[in-house]
Amino acid sequence: MRLAAWCGRWTPWTALDPVGLGGEPDGILLDITGCAHLFGGEAALLSEMRRRFAGFGFTARIAIASTPGAAWALARFGNEENCVLPEGGEVEALRLLPVAALRLRRDQVDGLIRLGLKRVGDLYGRPRAPLTARFGAELSRRLDEALGAAPESISPARPPVPFRASLAFAEGLTRQAHILEAVTRIAGDLCTVLAQERKGARRMMLQLFRMDGEVTRLRAGTGAATHDAAHLARIFNEKLARLGDDFDPGFGIEAIELSCLAADPLEPAQGDLEGGEDHEAELEKFVDRVSNRFGAERLLRLAPCASHIPERTVVPVPALRGVTPAMRGWRTYMDEYRASFLGGSLPRPLRLLPAPEPVEAVAEVPEGPPLLFRWRRIAHRVARAEGPERIVPEWWRSGGQRTRDYYHVEDSDGRRFWLYRDGLYRNDNEGPRWFLHGIFE
Repeated sequence: MRLAAWCGRWTPWTALDPVGLGGEPDGILLDITGCAHLFGGEAALLSEMRRRFAGFGFTARIAIASTPGAAWALARFGNEENCVLPEGGEVEALRLLPVAALRLRRDQVDGLIRLGLKRVGDLYGRPRAPLTARFGAELSRRLDEALGAAPESISPARPPVPFRASLAFAEGLTRQAHILEAVTRIAGDLCTVLAQERKGARRMMLQLFRMDGEVTRLRAGTGAATHDAAHLARIFNEKLARLGDDFDPGFGIEAIELSCLAADPLEPAQGDLEGGEDHEAELEKFVDRVSNRFGAERLLRLAPCASHIPERTVVPVPALRGVTPAMRGWRTYMDEYRASFLGGSLPRPLRLLPAPEPVEAVAEVPEGPPLLFRWRRIAHRVARAEGPERIVPEWWRSGGQRTRDYYHVEDSDGRRFWLYRDGLYRNDNEGPRWFLHGIFE
């Protein structure tokens, strides 16, 4: 599995061979479609693979073909240890190979041999119905897959990524300063593609391929979609710098790959006409750096929650989770809320106490506002009051919930408070209690 992951330096479509001769995976399948030209062509890529595996101490047989089935057959049963099969040459190349080259079960291979069908070419032109009746549909399917008459896909060991950029070096990089410079360059390449597609990265993975076959992986995320190359490079550079002596480049880093695991739409935005700074964007960058440096769970933001109870309307979530549609709607509500504040009407304080604090209050019965209340041993005489704003218990919650009546009050000194009466005046239950929940600033 580690070797298959290291082969990701050539193509992201890398998987373990699910059909091994001994019952266990004993090979690696690479889909190099669109990648071979990056290494000088298929023949040059094959030579590089052979050289690298030999350097690791592995004896490898490698074949490149238009179908996974043909490549599998030639790598295991072909006359050449290294073969590049031209497109359309599958029929002739497989003709003289044994039927075991079709990735069949052992009992199927033995049955075909007993019938005198020892080579793949013996199956060409044979009626399919008798063979299918005796050996099942797998025989015909494997033959068609190897010859290209039926499609066959390769399931990669890792999920495919929408955007990626890679960079290879003639000599391995050992100094961290050079690696950081390379990360900055590859981040620029990736962000160029993202900007062209009007996308912004949200989750990324940096892979450093060492010359000894090891792979170092670093993951990072952003709270908002971005294709700012300098910002992404700074995040990964800080991660590498934090590793310090724990980062071991071995004999050198021979290739770097930066993958965008998740991307969101990012349309061009109009900047400030006065040339001022975009404080919201700078705040998001600060959130990204802190979260990636100290851990995603260390920095939180408030997200809206479906509840009418004030202390339950928000919940803390990791800041890198980003702004959800619900949070964007909540931001619109807050903008309207601030507008109402500027207009002179403020129904609720912007900040609440950590927990409602009990107060002693004198109020009109049964549902009048408080006339006098004592909080933290200080008495406050109410000069003005607005309300009530009634909040009934949430029916899906059980235990200890009562109706709340909230009042916006102002004392004789001009200080404004947000109080509520917990419960109602009735003869069949305990009388209501008063709590202070927030203070208007």
